[in-house]
Order: sequence, then structure tokens, then C-alpha cells
Amino acid sequence: MNENILTVRLLAIDKLRRIEVKRLKWKKFRLKTTTIACDLVVDMLMELGINGAEIEDKVPLTESDKKQMFVDILPDGPADDGIAYVSFYFEEDEDETEKMAKIKEGFNEIASFMDAGEGTIEESETEDVDWVNNWKQYFKPFSVDDVIIKPTWEEVDKADEGKIIINIDPGTAFGTGMHETTQLIIRELRKYIKGGEKVLDVGCGSGILAISALTFGADSAFGTDLDPCAITASHENTQANGIDPARFTVVEGNIIDDEKVKEQAGYGCYDIAVANILADVIMPLSKVIAPHIKKGGLFISSGIIDMKEKDVVDTIKANSDFEIIEVNHQGEWVSVTARRL
Repeated sequence: MNENILTVRLLAIDKLRRIEVKRLKWKKFRLKTTTIACDLVVDMLMELGINGAEIEDKVPLTESDKKQMFVDILPDGPADDGIAYVSFYFEEDEDETEKMAKIKEGFNEIASFMDAGEGTIEESETEDVDWVNNWKQYFKPFSVDDVIIKPTWEEVDKADEGKIIINIDPGTAFGTGMHETTQLIIRELRKYIKGGEKVLDVGCGSGILAISALTFGADSAFGTDLDPCAITASHENTQANGIDPARFTVVEGNIIDDEKVKEQAGYGCYDIAVANILADVIMPLSKVIAPHIKKGGLFISSGIIDMKEKDVVDTIKANSDFEIIEVNHQGEWVSVTARRL
């Protein structure tokens, strides 16, 4: 990581506020403060009706932060210098004079009882860009063998008519299908789905794996995810693919240690369980997922960088509930398929 790049932590105080950014020019203000004061600064902005803010700092990521990111190994960042920047926005034609005065007053109040830093504010203007939808120009239809995965806003190419089509709009959840790890599991599902299966999707994100399984002929799917955005995205993508919503249940929570989620998922009832997450999550998951899978059923996992392959394989091999039947590679990524004994 370039030492001049700050770790950016986006605070989704109000996601609707970020959605409203599209097709407008916005004035951006960047306030210099300290890491110990930045949360109070954000609270002050919220009280003044500013419903979106970004924090930039050099505070090292916690283990919890890392688990939310699709990487196994992060490079070391620069040393924490205690400085933080809080950015906030006004619409181009918004009269900010009164509000800026209140912001400065609020900052001075915070600075009266703690080290809040300089309090200097830089001003700039955003481009006239559709921030929410601009990324869509990079998401185009692509194939995974005989399966065409396309964004919901694109039409089916005539050359692809008659092929298996899966429509995906990830929204704010992870998973377009373009990543190698997702494709590895889709290929496994295409191979092993024969019709009528019940599928468990751990960390379902956009729902792409469960929806793929249902499209290939599975009877039903149950998904779990820690991100509430995944619940919405999975429901929307189910509808976009013309799948009866009763066939795909999605709940928020962690099946590794949440007893309620475990009970909701059910025991000994899945023909296939899939997990496209991090190696460091797959390893503890592999120790508790077996009771949910039928004898002879499959556990297909990916999200594994090649340097973590041995760790994952050794962990699954050490579990007497499983035997590994396949290890597949695509680029630097690995998938492991194991059968429940």
C-alpha cells in the first residue's frame, strides 16, 4: 500500500443520502481533525442534518474489518499519526453559510474538552457523475462455460439466446459473478446439480450462487449473510430471474456461532452447501457446517487465495465428517469440494 494512501472508512450513516448524489454537482468539504475526535465530529454533523460522511485515517484495520473485505492478506499500511479527515457534502445550489457557521461552532465546542486537531476545512466540487450507477459501465455480460451471467439492465445478445441466462444486479452486496472464486463454485454447481436439490448458501451476498443453483434445477435454497444489503439484493435478484421467492429464503446472521441462524437453516437437510468467503472464515465454518448437510452431500468452498490452499485443505481433511473429492484452481484462486461422510 502506498504510504500516502489513507485507509478510507465509509460511514453509511444514511445510504439514501449517497444514492441522492447521482446526476448532481456537490460541494465537498474535508475537515481535518483527530482520530479520537472524528466520531464526535460525525455525530455533530448528523445533528446538523448532514446525513452522510466519510472518515479517512491511518488507524490499522481490526480483524472484524478484515473479515468484511474480500482479501486474505492485506499489506501493512502507514503508521497511525492520529490525524483524521471527515468529508461531507452540500448540494451545489445549497446555501451553506449558516450551516458552515454551525459546523465551526460545533467543532470548537468539541475542541474545548479534547484534542480535536486543526479544524481546517478544504472545499472542492465533485464531478457531475452518476456515482451510484457509474460502475455499471464495467459490468457486462460474460459466460461461465454454457452459462451467461448478465446485469439486469443489459439485453440478451442474440448469439446467447437459448443458453442458461442468469440476471444479477449486486446492488450494494458483493457478487456479480465476475470474480474467479464465484465462477469456480458456479462450475461445481453446474456439475453436481441434477435436479431437486436443497442448497445452503453461506455468505450469499447478491444471491448469485443460490440463484445459479435454482436455475440449474435445485428445488430450494437457504442463504445467510452478515450484511443486511445482501438480503435485499438476493430478494431482488430472485425476482429478476423469475424464481418463486418461496424457493429462496435469506436470513441475516452468522451460521458459525448464531444458534438462531443454525436452527433456521435446519439440520441434515442440504444436498449441497456453498461458501464463497475468506479462507480464514471457511476453516472454522468447515468445522460446524457438516450437521446441516445430508450424508453424501457436498460442501463446496471458495474465496481461497492459493497461498492459503494448504491451510484450508488440511483443516477439512482433519474433519472426520468430510472427504475432499476435488480441488480446483482459476488464476490465484482455489475451490475445495468435500463430501459429507
